[in-house]
Amino acid sequence: MDLKLKPSFFFSSFILIFLLNSFDSGSASTPKCISTERQALLTFKQSLTDLSGRLSSWSGQDCCNWTGVLCDARTGHVVNIDLRNPSQAVNSDEYKRGCLRGKIHQSLTRLKFLSYLDLSSNDFNGLVIPEFIGHIVTLRYLNLSSSSFSGEVPASLGSLSKLEFLDLYAESFSDSGPFALRASDLKWLPSSLTYLNMGYVNLSGAGETWLQDFIRLTKLKELHLFNCELKNLPLSLSSSANLKLLEVLDLSENSLSSPIPNWLFDLTSLRKLFLRWDFLQGSIPSGFKNLKLLETLDLSNNLGLTGEVPSVLGELPQLKYLDLSANELNGQVNGFLDASSKNKYNSLVFLDLSSNKIAGTLPESLGALRNLQILDLSSNSFTGSIPSSIGNMLSLKKLDLSFNAMNGNIPETLGKLAELVDLDLMANTWEGVLLKSHFANLRSLKSLRLTTEPNRSLVFKVPSTWVPPFRLELINIENCQIGPKFPMWLQVQTKLNSVTLRNTGIADTIPHSWFSGIASNVTYLILADNRIKGTLPQNLAFPNLNTIDLSSNSFQGPFPLWKTKATELRLYENNFSGPLPLNINVLMPRMEKLYLFHNSFTGSIPSSLCEVSGLQILSLRNNRFSGSFLNCWHRSFMLYGIDVSENSLSGEIPASLGALPSLSVLLLNQNALRGKIPDALQNCSGLTNIDLGGNKLTGKVPSWLSKLSSLFMLRLQSNSLDGQIPDGLCRAPNLHILDLSGNKVSGPVPKCISNLTAIARGTTNFEVFQNLVFVVTRARKYQETVNSINLSGNNLSGEIPAEILDLSYLRILNLSRNSMAGRIPGGISKLGRLETLDLSRNMFSGAIPESLAAISSLQKLNLSYNKLEGRIPQLLKFDDPSVYIGNELLCGKPLPKKCPQEVNRRML
Repeated sequence: MDLKLKPSFFFSSFILIFLLNSFDSGSASTPKCISTERQALLTFKQSLTDLSGRLSSWSGQDCCNWTGVLCDARTGHVVNIDLRNPSQAVNSDEYKRGCLRGKIHQSLTRLKFLSYLDLSSNDFNGLVIPEFIGHIVTLRYLNLSSSSFSGEVPASLGSLSKLEFLDLYAESFSDSGPFALRASDLKWLPSSLTYLNMGYVNLSGAGETWLQDFIRLTKLKELHLFNCELKNLPLSLSSSANLKLLEVLDLSENSLSSPIPNWLFDLTSLRKLFLRWDFLQGSIPSGFKNLKLLETLDLSNNLGLTGEVPSVLGELPQLKYLDLSANELNGQVNGFLDASSKNKYNSLVFLDLSSNKIAGTLPESLGALRNLQILDLSSNSFTGSIPSSIGNMLSLKKLDLSFNAMNGNIPETLGKLAELVDLDLMANTWEGVLLKSHFANLRSLKSLRLTTEPNRSLVFKVPSTWVPPFRLELINIENCQIGPKFPMWLQVQTKLNSVTLRNTGIADTIPHSWFSGIASNVTYLILADNRIKGTLPQNLAFPNLNTIDLSSNSFQGPFPLWKTKATELRLYENNFSGPLPLNINVLMPRMEKLYLFHNSFTGSIPSSLCEVSGLQILSLRNNRFSGSFLNCWHRSFMLYGIDVSENSLSGEIPASLGALPSLSVLLLNQNALRGKIPDALQNCSGLTNIDLGGNKLTGKVPSWLSKLSSLFMLRLQSNSLDGQIPDGLCRAPNLHILDLSGNKVSGPVPKCISNLTAIARGTTNFEVFQNLVFVVTRARKYQETVNSINLSGNNLSGEIPAEILDLSYLRILNLSRNSMAGRIPGGISKLGRLETLDLSRNMFSGAIPESLAAISSLQKLNLSYNKLEGRIPQLLKFDDPSVYIGNELLCGKPLPKKCPQEVNRRML
């Protein structure tokens, strides 16, 4: 049921039947075309562009037999021209070919008996509605909707004193772009109108009295003002009784920004009322009880309606469609549902209360809505269980309780809903047991979504050999216990186009026949976070597959040789082995994100990956790849994330990486790469995260790193880099993580280090950079050391620069394993957010400053193996002796060595 369709089609059909019946159809004679009218039609045709040949029949003498032309059976006069686009599939090639284009010729005014003109769903490419249409005074029906007219609606249409039906709906589907139709004055509207649609016509120029111009239309039964840029809705209306015949009112998608006015409740003939996306405010008035004939009420997406769902809505005897979604409604729904259950005329078919703030449990009175077909209560705050009365709603086709706080059980009576097609219970905290009886009669079920939280227990206890009556097209089950077996009720689901079985406890092998059975239709295949074992079938074709996620299982065997157009493949955290296929570019030509980390793949990384031009992420870490890394990259790539860390790659870092304009994350750590860091990387101006640690790199820390204005993390640890830290590094404005430990870097810490503004002032939202790393690695590894400096394990000398003490956002300071000397400055307490301080294995001397105790955030401290002396400050909260060991002149707790004053006091 799509009640959001433009209703003009239904009403125009009625008018057409009315017009046809008004002719004298009893005459046995065939209407003869009047020559002057035939010539008028041919002139009209010549002004049109007909790409599809719709008007090919417009030839010969008898125009009454031409397509779209109807003549009066008695007089032979042309009374009806219907040239609407025969295709209603908007934006399809068929629709575009079917559009008439060109001009509308004035010859139509020579059709003196024309009462019906339909030129809808064509493309007149911004043509202004001709003023002469207002001169065809015999018109009773005029439809110019969705035909790409623009400019001002001519006031001459007001001369059509017999006009009953006027459709100017102005949404444009032209390839030439949208066209704007406007009406600055509405006083011309013919008082004879019974149907008026001005949707998408800009009425903002009509002023604040726009509603008064419609009140004059006392015969009006349908008024559609959808998206007309109306800005206000009067709260009072003295002459609302003039609209007593109005049955349909659509004011949707305007900026009315007001409460629902009380004058609406004087329109007692209303059957359909659409007020969605109008930014209405306040509560829903009880005055709706006056609208006894109301069948459809749509107040959705106003975002500001508050209060409870009023019980009077449940008392309306004719109401079939109620949409209150996307508002701020709160409280409970019991009053409305109780009223509905007591309404003996209740005929509600559609109920959408989604995306509100309604709370409480669902009452048993819900089951009294026996005619209901669509029930959407998603994205609220409902709790408890589904009432067992749900089994009484035998007409139900869609049930959506997703994204609530439902924390109870799912009743067995759910299994009675034989008409149910779509069941969505995801994003709740369900518990309990699901039996065969929960599903036994769901013969129509096509879509099943069911998720709970990992810490809840929702268990499928269904016989392993049970074959259900349904064949699903979509299944999404997460954090529910289905396994350890892959049950028969899943094995027979071979019509699936979307599969998500995440964390379901399946520890079985999956038959190769199941994969081959779903291969032709499936678009999403997600079996992540289980313990599925065995191998995958080779040489399958998945023509529609978009995403494959088999991560975090126990799959083994070779890489699957699946031919697919998928854009994302996740096989990480399994036991796959062997080489990657050399023709991976042929098998998966549209791959964008390739996650294969934590497996046992071997051999070289195939150079054919350089032919996968859409590749964005290459994540291969923690495998057994060997040989050189690929050196075939070129500028046409959109690759922004590379993680080949923790492999056995050798050779030099390829210079062609510098050709990747979008490269942001480069993780090559824990390999056997050698040589210098290539200068070509400075061309990757968008680099945010670089980790080259744990290799055999030599040379100096590049000075061009300062050019990388987005650089957030730089890890070069555990290599053989030498020389001094370049001063230019201090000019990296977004640098949060710097790790040069375990190299041969020498010289002092640069005094300009206080220029690292991102650390000193916290000027960057580091979550953005962290998320970039997470998207590439699918891990939180690099989120533990934000705002840190690690210069340990080098040959740095001198004292701690005073500028370091300006780094008020610093969380980790590691200067261990260097040759730094002097006193620990007392101003170190300025580092108010410091969590880790490691000054071990240097030559610091003097006393431990008392001010260290003032750093309340400090969690880890290491001052071992220096030349510190004196008493350990009593206020320091670190009681582990290893924090201070290796300082022969330190004394006091927690070290066993007593301080001289304590010894003297004991002797006394």
